[in-house]
Amino acid sequence: MGPMGVSVSRSRVFLCILLLTGVIYYLYFGLVRNRDSQVDLRQLLALAIRAAEEGGNAVREVRVSDSLGQRSKGKTKEGADELLTTGDLLSHGRMSSLFSNSFPGIKLISEEHDTSKVNKSLTWNYEIPNLVQESIVNARMVSTKSVTVWIDPLDATQEYTEDLKHFVTTMVCVAVDGKPVIGVIHKPFSKYTAWAMVDGASNIHPRKAYNEKTPTVIVSRSHAGAVKSYCQGAFGNGTTILPAGGAGYKVLSLLDSGEGTQLDSADVYIHVTFIKKWDICAGNAIMKALGGQMTTIEGDLIDYSDFPSNNGGLVASIGIDHHALLKRLPALKSLAPKIN
Repeated sequence: MGPMGVSVSRSRVFLCILLLTGVIYYLYFGLVRNRDSQVDLRQLLALAIRAAEEGGNAVREVRVSDSLGQRSKGKTKEGADELLTTGDLLSHGRMSSLFSNSFPGIKLISEEHDTSKVNKSLTWNYEIPNLVQESIVNARMVSTKSVTVWIDPLDATQEYTEDLKHFVTTMVCVAVDGKPVIGVIHKPFSKYTAWAMVDGASNIHPRKAYNEKTPTVIVSRSHAGAVKSYCQGAFGNGTTILPAGGAGYKVLSLLDSGEGTQLDSADVYIHVTFIKKWDICAGNAIMKALGGQMTTIEGDLIDYSDFPSNNGGLVASIGIDHHALLKRLPALKSLAPKIN
């Protein structure tokens, strides 16, 4: 019994060591793999385009069916009703499901917070369209942990309810380490999509010339009066002010989109109150990719890592001296106090 008992004991010890080694191997290499998980930015661009267009389909379907389900989800910082429609929620569901199903480990921030389950039927085939592959030949790999995706399922909801369809967009932005890298702005009712990747490519371009001395300024419809006096203090009483809805639409007004429903053309986009980052991240990425700038009114870059609020106002320009432009702007304190 003795020798046999020793043999059995040694076998058990060997088996335990083997199992323990396997567990350590699995845990170690699993952690390393998760830590070093990477994604090609070209794939994220392709998915961003698909998601923005899928969200646009939802927005259009709801508007055409005239089943908006309009209601208020609270008040803005300026005291106006913040509207929510079935179009917002349906678009959010489709856009967020596409990203969650395709890259479940990537941080996703959307304007809406619908708690319904992810729609598993919405899938993506991971193929990069030929136009993107031809424009950006080499893979652009980044750590998934560095990526934040910002979704605006329906920009210009107020205008959407008023049937001012040309202002409405759906937007996706990909930020890496807080910096905007990919921007997609889709117009659901004309089915036009603008996209750009920083240090990559774009399907939209700056205009040939901009008026730096007396710029035409595009601003929000909701507080055009306050911004008008602010801009006239900077550029003179003859300054042309264009009130418009939607941050995505305003960014496109600075560029040469060649798109028929882009009715306004501006030199500078200024916003003087509180604004959320899902409204501006895609536009910021596009401006940056094309050589333009989007900053706070004090000239600070905007971080898109996570915190959704931007309290410092907004100035976007391209083809002009952005720093000289900022120097001409009055102090912001009386118009946009800091929000806690």
